[in-house]
Amino acid sequence: MEESGVSVLSDHVCHLGEGPTYDPDTDTLFWFDILGRKLLEKQLGGGATIVRELPEIMSALAVINEGHQLLVGESGLSIRDVRTGAITSYLPIEADNPVTRSNDARVHPCGAFWIGTMGKKAEPGAGAIYWFFKGEVRKLVGNVSIPNSICFSPDGTAAFYTDTKENVLFRLACDPETGLPTGEKQVFFDHHGDEGGLDGSVVDADGVLWNARWGAGCIDAYSPEGRRIRSVAVPARQPSCPAFIGGGADRLAVTSAWEGMDEAARSADPLAGQTFLLDQQVKGRFEPRVLI
Repeated sequence: MEESGVSVLSDHVCHLGEGPTYDPDTDTLFWFDILGRKLLEKQLGGGATIVRELPEIMSALAVINEGHQLLVGESGLSIRDVRTGAITSYLPIEADNPVTRSNDARVHPCGAFWIGTMGKKAEPGAGAIYWFFKGEVRKLVGNVSIPNSICFSPDGTAAFYTDTKENVLFRLACDPETGLPTGEKQVFFDHHGDEGGLDGSVVDADGVLWNARWGAGCIDAYSPEGRRIRSVAVPARQPSCPAFIGGGADRLAVTSAWEGMDEAARSADPLAGQTFLLDQQVKGRFEPRVLI
């Protein structure tokens, strides 16, 4: 495993840090403490981490325009006014299901949003993956326990996802104009036998997939053909999701968590829950804006 220059981007400790999204227009990283019901933001140019309380469990965010964001939560989609912080319900997804909450989500290059749900106690098969585009919602995948690693190739012709309980990374052919699947899932990488579990991912401009390996303290890079080509150490056992940040999308921010750790485990992992900056030169790309 490669050692890398890693610094703490934010020392705010998240119970379950997740869903990092970078807005290049404001040079701001947003992320969530899912179990703490908090939205965090930090301008990369400096300043303290801003922590905002949320009305429910929320886990992911997409930029609509310069004044509004689309938030993914346990009741579905909500719109956040960036100026006032006001959050307004927009479109329900599993709002009548008290067992589930939102989890991983990411925007397809065409502006569609893939959204994962899961049981609040990771109940087997309780979750699903949905497609949202211009006001329409469809269920794409059912019987999912922990949906993760939702991400897309730069040209939008491929989608990736995993069920962390299965620990197999899948690839799906996609319509680049709509972000809808056009074929059956295929195994991209079988993680069985490896330490840790597949968590959040992003795909760079060269088609390399960068995945946070929960429980193994690293970020793995996979070639477009599905070969693991790099493993970069992270100073926390439970990294949860990477995001490309900076004016050139050429660095990686990584969230982490202390979820499930007892006092001894937390003592042995003192940076658990903090958010890191990996000093790795990457050819990243910015998240597209979501089309509502």
